[in-house]
Amino acid sequence: MRKYIWGRILRSIISIFLVTTIAMIMIYTQIPREKIFKNDSTYTKLGGDADAKTEYKYTKWEKLGYLDFVEQKDMCAVYTGSEYNACMEVDSDAVKTIVQDYVNKGYTSAVYTKNGLAYVYKDKPVLNIVWNFYHNMFQLDNPGRVTDPDNPNLERKVYAGKDYAGNFAIMCSGCDHKYLLYFDGSFPWIHQNFIMFSLGTSYPTYDGQLITDVIGTGQGTDVMTQKTFETGQTSKSALLLHSCTYKQTSTLDRLDKNKFNDNYAYCSSQKSDPSMISQSMLFGTLALLIAYVLSIPAGMSMASHKGQLRDKIGTVYINFMIAVPSLAFIFLARVLFSSLFALPDKFSILGAHDVRSYVLPIITLALLDTSSIMLWTRRYMIDQSSADYVKFARAKGLSQREIFTHHIMRNAIIPIAQSLPSNIILTICGAVITETVFAIPGTGKLLPDAIKAYNNQMIVALTLIFTALSIFSVLLGDLLITWLDPRIQLVDKEGGAV
Repeated sequence: MRKYIWGRILRSIISIFLVTTIAMIMIYTQIPREKIFKNDSTYTKLGGDADAKTEYKYTKWEKLGYLDFVEQKDMCAVYTGSEYNACMEVDSDAVKTIVQDYVNKGYTSAVYTKNGLAYVYKDKPVLNIVWNFYHNMFQLDNPGRVTDPDNPNLERKVYAGKDYAGNFAIMCSGCDHKYLLYFDGSFPWIHQNFIMFSLGTSYPTYDGQLITDVIGTGQGTDVMTQKTFETGQTSKSALLLHSCTYKQTSTLDRLDKNKFNDNYAYCSSQKSDPSMISQSMLFGTLALLIAYVLSIPAGMSMASHKGQLRDKIGTVYINFMIAVPSLAFIFLARVLFSSLFALPDKFSILGAHDVRSYVLPIITLALLDTSSIMLWTRRYMIDQSSADYVKFARAKGLSQREIFTHHIMRNAIIPIAQSLPSNIILTICGAVITETVFAIPGTGKLLPDAIKAYNNQMIVALTLIFTALSIFSVLLGDLLITWLDPRIQLVDKEGGAV
């Protein structure tokens, strides 16, 4: 069994890799890269300045990994003083020589329309883009990561010490993060920063933010609390001091120096609202719980009274919910419940800290799930009703209620339970339509928004996340049914997959 599980995990990883790679190749070869500037307000503000637009585009493309881009000022950086100034002349002999060297290496040369200065660029092969994505996914923080020309004497070491609150921590000088391992009062109480997981940088939406931060960090306004900093200064601040990373010496300001004894002054802020993932999981899990609590007893009642009034009423409900488009039902539920019970029809009206914001979306999501759970519960239980063990139970004189509750339900619940891990885990993906209609800041509408904005990095990252969740949830479902019913075996006697 152990061998089978490891085999499934390996095949799952390969499947995730293949799906994500195919998606990346399609995105980076079929979508013109010019489209990524369609929703970039900074690019739009450049107006008719052709040179500024060209420089902005190629700089962005280089940051996003599409190409290598070198301007004349970078080519001439090898010179100093008057030689640099001579090199920076339009069509200078020095820059001609350098440009030709780049052309010989496969670069394409061009000049700016207005100022006439030269630049070269070279597109990266799509497989190189794919490799860089996977290569940079996991990184280990180490004392050699920071490069700061204004701080040549930066001490580089990993050491045991105490954090700003006096608690034990593994700390670093020269790493990106100051605290590699630390303890606090938040679950799971022990935290680490030495293994960094990266899915790239978001653009043009959430421009410049790490995608993992977009999805996983808090939202809303800053939460100000009283904090005592390393220098002894006490003030109200939203900074999360355990998250502080290295800040270049040239960008340190007076406020940073008043709070910190070193360059680790770039910190995340504590937010008032949960992250996108947390929001989607909260809505999805509560809705799923309500759906199961309502649907399983209803399906059992329909099956035990097959052909009778309650079964017919339940069948009408199931057919109605299946026939009505989800979008139409969501709008109907929003209008109906908001008018009858004075509930907000948008999450943003009352916000994340008012329980009324959650009622309408959760009930709507739950009702959308009830029909399928009721249908399959009824089917499985009716199918089990004709089994030999049920006939034997009736012959023993057991009542219909006892047979359904203690015998049929135990077997009928197996296929229902198999989908439970998938339903729970995939709440992370969010409900696209529901979150859009109710304006819920979750992960559900993140993918369609990214596609609309040509945020290719976000599309790739979400493809990886959603594919991984889908594949591993199926494995967990298979393992769950073997735990519920030991008679079910995923491998045969010879150890092969069934």
